[in-house]
Amino acid sequence: MIAVAVVIRRAIALAHPPQSAPPQLAQLDAAFASHAALTLAHILPALAFVLLTPFVYIRRFAGAAWPKLLLFPLGLVVGLTAYAMSKYSVGGWVERSAVLLFNSFFLFSLFRVWQLRREPVPTLRWMTRAVAVLLGIATTRPVMGIFFATSRVTHLSPEQFFGIAFWIGFSINTLIVELWLRSQEGESQIEKMAMRPLS
Repeated sequence: MIAVAVVIRRAIALAHPPQSAPPQLAQLDAAFASHAALTLAHILPALAFVLLTPFVYIRRFAGAAWPKLLLFPLGLVVGLTAYAMSKYSVGGWVERSAVLLFNSFFLFSLFRVWQLRREPVPTLRWMTRAVAVLLGIATTRPVMGIFFATSRVTHLSPEQFFGIAFWIGFSINTLIVELWLRSQEGESQIEKMAMRPLS
């Protein structure tokens, strides 16, 4: 829900820049507006990826090939445009390093999904890793909210905390999902989802 809300808010801000936004938010809106086409080329496929992801896990679509087939090109566009977006990173090299690391892991995970596509369990395991990374951007938003809310005390600007928020958000998702995948419960759930027949 956060990922969807973030994309909708950004798309609206690009089409109709808010006139009464707080200074820090207005500065961010202006930064994204300076490369609006690239921003849209990144966030709209990401939105489609997020909306399609549940179909990989919903029981009635188990075994259906079309969700994964659509996710591959969408994921490739999201990944390549993320590299391009890092040129304009608000948080400088701290943010850029997080994007480069986690985006590369996202693309590698999708590559493994394609490579192992005839093996249901490893395919679902790697798809779950890719989804976790992609949704890491949603986890950064509450972290950024904390930084924004405490900026009067910390005196940190978005340029100073954006990169930190990216590292925290992506790391939380990646680590939690990886620990779950390696747990007994995670292994059991993945096997059940991957092997269940179409209902």
